[in-house]
Amino acid sequence: MKTALWTFVTTEGIEPTNNAAERALRPAVLWRKNSFGSQSQAGSLFVSTIMTIVTTLRSQNRPVLDYLVEACQAFRQGQAAPPLVLQQR
Repeated sequence: MKTALWTFVTTEGIEPTNNAAERALRPAVLWRKNSFGSQSQAGSLFVSTIMTIVTTLRSQNRPVLDYLVEACQAFRQGQAAPPLVLQQR
């Protein structure tokens, strides 16, 4: 396990900090702090799902509202949700 700690030294492109992960989590942390979190297990699941969707789509520069509309339409038609992660070419 100690070897994984030093991967950034031997592998180009690996950052030595977890800054990207902390920046991705920051909106969720601020939301929880300002709203006092959710009051149920179902609410917590909803928030974690929405935060994951928003963070993923923003990291891909995709419009969040468009995805949510497509997902709701697919649900109403009994279809699978659109893919959250697009295949890279």
